[in-house]
Amino acid sequence: MADIPRGNRPLSPHLSVYRLPMAAVTSIMTRITGQALLAGLLLIVWWLVAAATGPRAFATADWVVRSWIGYLVLLGSAWALWFHFLSGIRHLCYDSGLLLTRDDAQRASWVLIIGSVVLTLITVILFAF
Repeated sequence: MADIPRGNRPLSPHLSVYRLPMAAVTSIMTRITGQALLAGLLLIVWWLVAAATGPRAFATADWVVRSWIGYLVLLGSAWALWFHFLSGIRHLCYDSGLLLTRDDAQRASWVLIIGSVVLTLITVILFAF
């Protein structure tokens, strides 16, 4: 190849100036939360199976569930569940022809994020105390 003077230009300038639209970010997060719900499900299933197995197995599982990592997994699962649920409602709106403009999709994405956090906080308040 010919030696072309390129100066001091970055290789991929679009990576530093392009931002994903919020609707794309929340769409990606929906897929991630769908997969992440498995962690909380496995923890709850392990706890239930241990409860049916015997007191020693249950004591171990209960200790893990009540530890800080167990609470963190369950809190993250609660948020992922609400996020995934609200995203499903948003997709139902998309399928019915609503919220298809750029501004509406942006607003719906922010409602999805804020709504999932608020619903998670309500869930924690109702079930943690």
